[in-house]
Amino acid sequence: MAYGKSIRVYLADGTPTGLKHAEIVNWTGQAISCPRKRIAELREWEESKSPGVYFLLGLEETSANPFVYIGESENVLDRLLNHSVKKDFWREAVFFTNKDENLTKSHIKYLESRLVRIASEVGRCVLENGNIPTQSSLPRSDRDSMEEFIGNIKVLMGVLGHRFLEPVYTRVSESKTVDSSSGERVDTSIPLTLNYKKLNANAMLTDEGVVVLKGSEALTDMGEGKLAPGYLRIKQQLVDSGGLVTKGDRLELTVDYLFNSPSAASAILLGRPDNGRVSWRSESGKTLAEIEESGL
Repeated sequence: MAYGKSIRVYLADGTPTGLKHAEIVNWTGQAISCPRKRIAELREWEESKSPGVYFLLGLEETSANPFVYIGESENVLDRLLNHSVKKDFWREAVFFTNKDENLTKSHIKYLESRLVRIASEVGRCVLENGNIPTQSSLPRSDRDSMEEFIGNIKVLMGVLGHRFLEPVYTRVSESKTVDSSSGERVDTSIPLTLNYKKLNANAMLTDEGVVVLKGSEALTDMGEGKLAPGYLRIKQQLVDSGGLVTKGDRLELTVDYLFNSPSAASAILLGRPDNGRVSWRSESGKTLAEIEESGL
């Protein structure tokens, strides 16, 4: 049975863009988010002088995904001050330490290695790490504790607005919620098919948007002169990265890809403006608009 979690977020100066301290009730871990320009203020935070793992986060106009560097240090503050001089891409740092100070060097090296591997496999960010760090050897009990720690890191990173550690769609468990009567998780994602001639394109409507599934087809028309610049850039990035590859007279998606809106998903696949709320249909033939209206 899955249970809910209580999260506490403290805004140090009362604004959502400043320093934030986040924690899960009854968990000894803690997260602190800090804008790059305010890193020096962490000298007043004892939490930053402990062993931990950290994320450097940045955005580029040329990429739909965030740029991320993942590291570890026995004194997180010292490492962040060093990165503020030597690394240019990042604009926010988020780090995790432990309130009871029980994280050792072996623990944080294990966390770093696992987090880099997870982010690499998920593929929702551009990793600035050159390689996957060596994973330290831990006793079974410590390893299980660190895996639980990683689960809570994912939760707090999501609360802080960063979901690059979470798959866009997990075919077994994504988009599930807890039924209030039974306490069991139930699937709330909705299968969709693009209604366009003989184009084979399948998607799932999730809480984050429309995830077009691996193996879906797209037209080779890139949409130059028709698509909005942002859509055109995403399609070109998918082609350049191998996310869309040529297969016969079509393109084929090689990854599950999350689109923020149904119209973005259908327009990029078709290479022209499209109303995705009408083009995407359920297994019963209902349009997405009809599905949403019936849900309301």
